This record gives sequence, structure tokens and C-alpha cells, in this order.
Amino acid sequence: MFLGNDLIVWLLLALGGALFAGNVMALVRPPQGPRNDDDLPVAPRSRSITMAAIGFVVAIAALAAIISR
Repeated sequence: MFLGNDLIVWLLLALGGALFAGNVMALVRPPQGPRNDDDLPVAPRSRSITMAAIGFVVAIAALAAIISR
């Protein structure tokens, strides 16, 4: 099996890290302008912070599961 029995943990680490990094980057460096008429000019702050916190927790939990084995 690819990556052994820890495949789901590796996927959780990747997805949690991407969720954290993407939302932090949306807050730190928003896009220059909206691409379409229905795009928001900046990311909603509270939603981005909440999603970044969820991604951080998932990534840390997955990392702890990998290290503890």
C-alpha cells in the first residue's frame, strides 16, 4: 500500500497544512483585485481566521500521530 497504513494521516497533514497556509496567505497578501464581478475584494477576516485555526489543529494532530508511531 502506498505510504503504508498511515496514508490517511499523511493526507490530513497535507490538507490541514494547505488549509492553514492558504487562509493565512489570503489574509496577509490578498489578491490585487477581483477577477469576476461576484468576487469579494478581500477575504472575510473571521472566516479566514476560523478556517486557518481548523487547518492548524488538524495539521498538528496529524503530525503528532505520525511522530508518536
